[in-house]
Amino acid sequence: MNEGRDRDVGRLALAVGVCAAGSAVCLATFYAVQGPFGTINDIGNATAGVLSAGLAWRLRRHIPGRAGDLALGAAIAGAAITVVGSTLVISGTTGFFLAGLVSSVGFAGIGAWLLALNTSHAVAGGWPQRLRRLGTAAGALMALGVAAVPGILLRLDDMGAAPGWVWIGLVGWLGIFVVYPAWAIWLARVETSLARRALPTPAGSGASAVAISAVEQDWR
Repeated sequence: MNEGRDRDVGRLALAVGVCAAGSAVCLATFYAVQGPFGTINDIGNATAGVLSAGLAWRLRRHIPGRAGDLALGAAIAGAAITVVGSTLVISGTTGFFLAGLVSSVGFAGIGAWLLALNTSHAVAGGWPQRLRRLGTAAGALMALGVAAVPGILLRLDDMGAAPGWVWIGLVGWLGIFVVYPAWAIWLARVETSLARRALPTPAGSGASAVAISAVEQDWR
């Protein structure tokens, strides 16, 4: 990657992380004080999905071959489904529970991309190992959202009467709201550092370069 591309990826990853984390905060605030925070959360979920598709597009070269095409397709389709899920509840077409199941499936597609990305050999040499492990954990949790598909087909929209197996899919929100934002924000730091390293090094700046390398080594 060149310096400009690294910086753009860093900014986009930061936007994903902040949006997903902010959406989680809005949901918690809604349960505490009600108000418009539920709708803000729904908008935030859809925005995080769309931004994730953009990030997948920017990082598409990190997953070579047919697997990369499938992973990118899963992320884009997943993003579209998250928008549908948010639209359902904002418009009042369904209740929040069924809409949440739809969004869970959407984020499962993004989780599948995240799994493919962080297990790709193309990123093994450039990203810290702990970052890749965190991304793999986030992707695995998010991918559990696919278990919500039967609940959507059954049009389950009553949280109190929902069967226990539905909650397997909803475990994915732990990845969406906690682990995924942490991974995205960390990725933003790594990509920003890579962009700085790509800049020409002026004379006398060797100490700064050593400091940056030391920080990156700590991240690993």
